[in-house]
Amino acid sequence: MTPSAPLRILVVEDEVLIALELEFLLGDLGYTTVGVAGSSQEAIALGRDTAPDVAFVDIHLIDGPTGVAVARALSENPHTTVVFMTANAKRIPDDFAGALGVIAKPYSERVVAGALRYIAEARAGHAPTLDGLDGFRLAPGPDRAGPPH
Repeated sequence: MTPSAPLRILVVEDEVLIALELEFLLGDLGYTTVGVAGSSQEAIALGRDTAPDVAFVDIHLIDGPTGVAVARALSENPHTTVVFMTANAKRIPDDFAGALGVIAKPYSERVVAGALRYIAEARAGHAPTLDGLDGFRLAPGPDRAGPPH
């Protein structure tokens, strides 16, 4: 179930096929993709220009392991919830660089849908749960799902 105003999502992924697959999955789930970026510079610029509700950020981009810097930059906007999508979770710093959590690659539609449901519920002021979302792990510390809509 998607919120009445679908979350607007930025995909930060340098592997074209993975980015396209995720973009189609998000569309099938009823969400809007505001852009796809493969480099840190492009991701930060798109984040500034589009102010997405959610940014799915891979750790390793075309310009190296710059996803952590992208997460820090995008999470400076309190409106944007950053979630890492990576097979390299060991590269995420202890503070998660401002990200809400991480979805492990390879991911499933169920985990992506559940993570977005969690974010939407938190934004709506509800108490979301992670029941059945074993592929989505929250960052330690307070909830950072972003402001209510």
